[in-house]
Amino acid sequence: MAAAKKNNYHDEQNKQNILKMRAVLETLPAFCKTFFRGIEEYTSARTRLAYAYDIRLFFEYIHERNPVCSKMEIGDFPLSILDQLTRIDIEEYLEYMSLYQKDGRDITNDERGKSRKLAALRSFYNYFYRSELIETNPAALVSMPKLHDKEIIRLEPNEVAILLDQVEDGSKLTKKELEYHKKTKIRDVALLTLLLGTGIRVSECVGLDLNDVDFDVCGIKIRRKGGYEAFVYFGDEVETALLDYLEERQHIIPVEGHEDALFLSLQNRRITVRAVENLVKKYASRVTTLKKITPHKLRSTYGTSLYQETGDIYLVADVLGHKDVNTTRKHYAAQADERRRRAAQYVRLREKP
Repeated sequence: MAAAKKNNYHDEQNKQNILKMRAVLETLPAFCKTFFRGIEEYTSARTRLAYAYDIRLFFEYIHERNPVCSKMEIGDFPLSILDQLTRIDIEEYLEYMSLYQKDGRDITNDERGKSRKLAALRSFYNYFYRSELIETNPAALVSMPKLHDKEIIRLEPNEVAILLDQVEDGSKLTKKELEYHKKTKIRDVALLTLLLGTGIRVSECVGLDLNDVDFDVCGIKIRRKGGYEAFVYFGDEVETALLDYLEERQHIIPVEGHEDALFLSLQNRRITVRAVENLVKKYASRVTTLKKITPHKLRSTYGTSLYQETGDIYLVADVLGHKDVNTTRKHYAAQADERRRRAAQYVRLREKP
């Protein structure tokens, strides 16, 4: 009998999201299953799961606050409940999302968090409205929260150099951290050099398998958001760091099921997103205390450097895997504005006396 084909990291994550989705659906009204089946063709399991969590929050809110809904269990809500809710119900829900308590914890949502929750509700209502299963669409009447441009937090070139030096020598680490550093230094240098040298997402990084690295063309094959594969190229510094790590990686015996993973944890399992977030925080906190540096900020660092060097927003969008160049333009508008400011000084109309 042929051995079952092993799932790669991304397929396994997709499987876990589907299983979580089924569990969440058991806590929602029965008619919700129709919506999630309806959007399955053009959304990822991760997106549907995020929608499910947000829609569950909405039903929990109206179950607690709405006198009609409080008399029923959430699972027993009929589809007609959507027609009984108004624009004001949704606006009050969004206001409540600014600060609420769950399991004894304060939970807050900024304008982006509330915008995502409204987007989930709009999609939910719109599906049933366009299917002519409900008569009203109050979610469409609620204005999206105004999003303010966020400043791009990134490392300056000198900070990048200090960070990588810090990873190599560990001079500012505690005694306990240094014990781990001896075992992970080469891996950490390779991992952070790869993030800083390619701008890939942390999920794309941890999902890399050994056979995804091609040194003949100096590139890696990654799975982008949305599930499509892409090839990203790297330079000499990344190549050297990866080769050093792979030499060490050959002598590590991975846990069964993790043999293909490129980056391994100390437990010899595929490294997790959380572990990468923690190691970035550990090293970056020794470089700057004013900036909260995450793996995504390393991606911003790369994107900014690439844009400053090339001035080509389409190239930056392509390399970062943005489907819409306007997403990239929005993120790097400040750099574009700074280039335009400098342009004003380039042309002299008359020589100064």
